[in-house]
Amino acid sequence: MAEDRDGMVVHWRPGCPYCMKLRLRLRFSRLSYTEVNIWRDPDAAAFVRSVADGNETVPTVTVAGHSMVNPSMRQVMRAVQEHAPHLLDADGTPKDR
Repeated sequence: MAEDRDGMVVHWRPGCPYCMKLRLRLRFSRLSYTEVNIWRDPDAAAFVRSVADGNETVPTVTVAGHSMVNPSMRQVMRAVQEHAPHLLDADGTPKDR
């Protein structure tokens, strides 16, 4: 699953400190998302290269079909608010998983 047109996908790889930081923040956020290890999924690695200028730069996050390479948590939340508000409660907080 390289891309989810309605939800959020986090592409990552083991040992990536930027991935660890974002994934930890996402876990505490309560947002619903799918994680994909690009070292185990060649299609996901190809997808990341397609949106990261041919590089396997991670984390790469897709929110409702909109991709971001190495985004901050603030950028992810903005993208969710703009492209996937159905992942949030009426007050703008993440829905419980």
